[in-house]
Amino acid sequence: MHISLAAEKIGTLFGWPLTNTVVTFWIAIVLILFVAVFVRLTLKLIPGGLQNVFELLIEGLLGIATLVFGTEKEARRYFPFLATFFVAILVTNWMGLLPGYGSIGFREVADGQAVFVPLLRSTSADLNTTLAYALISVGSVQYFGIRSMGAGTYFNKFFNFKGPINFFVGLLEFISEFTKVISFSFRLFGNVFAGEVLLMVIAFLVPVVATVPFLGLELFVGAIQALVFFMLTAVFIKLAITAH
Repeated sequence: MHISLAAEKIGTLFGWPLTNTVVTFWIAIVLILFVAVFVRLTLKLIPGGLQNVFELLIEGLLGIATLVFGTEKEARRYFPFLATFFVAILVTNWMGLLPGYGSIGFREVADGQAVFVPLLRSTSADLNTTLAYALISVGSVQYFGIRSMGAGTYFNKFFNFKGPINFFVGLLEFISEFTKVISFSFRLFGNVFAGEVLLMVIAFLVPVVATVPFLGLELFVGAIQALVFFMLTAVFIKLAITAH
């Protein structure tokens, strides 16, 4: 049994290293686009099975966003951005639980030892991916805040020289923006990677039967992590566009 903290390199593309998590993300993008186009082209006034699922999902997420932003009009303004995070994280988390992920691959020799390299791996089990999510989320929060209140008003909460207390509070606000990146990336990475390791250990010790309840647990965790990312990003955007 081989556990690697970093994503494994499976080849190169135009001179750039190609990892198994990158391949997984490309597959997820194609799958999401295919399903989205299919649902869009088959929309009906009286929805069917798959359309019902998507309408229920969108209405539920929009309802949560409305609670955060206060009005549905304000929530709809940021909903496409927030929902993209949720769908991408949910799909890639659940894809990582499919048969073949982590078990289909090849062996290569490293430091004189044969090491198994899986062809596919959950993208959230790669810190590079979760860090990219975090940077996009926190960076967009700053953009929305500046667009809503103006650069001068927005940055005044970080660099306020009207008194020592205001300066200290602004400094804490500024530091907190960096801690958001750390907490976002490591929370998602830690939960998904720990789940992968747990499933691998259970499958190694007691194959097939014992893994079923843990698969159910990881389905739940994968959905919760996507929802947490969605909600926290919504809350941070709301704080950024609200005058203190």
